[in-house]
Amino acid sequence: MSRISGRDTKPEIIVRKTLYRMGYHYRINVRKLPGTPDIVLSKHKKVIFVHGCFWHGHQSCRKKALPKSNKAFWVQKIANNRERDKRATRQLKRLGWQILTIWECRTKDLEKVKNALERFMES
Repeated sequence: MSRISGRDTKPEIIVRKTLYRMGYHYRINVRKLPGTPDIVLSKHKKVIFVHGCFWHGHQSCRKKALPKSNKAFWVQKIANNRERDKRATRQLKRLGWQILTIWECRTKDLEKVKNALERFMES
């Protein structure tokens, strides 16, 4: 598990390429913002989080299955991740940012990703 990267993941790259093709320019992993959003569109005051289904406990996904060993650790780890996500979302909203979360499993269908990004950027 230690070899799994937290940045430049395949789902993140899919979302970033789609945004770029749509003509948007962005910054990645801005540490000055709560939760270090994966993608920041400062001009539009919008942030995008690309969450891994396992790491962030996606409720309606098959990939959220826990390992059989050390189950208590993983339950706590994912619960902490979810709580941290909620805290970051609240802080960003208080600062006036609009937030979109895209789940890893949803990046398989590029057309749906593009549609979700278009709706988000138009709102």
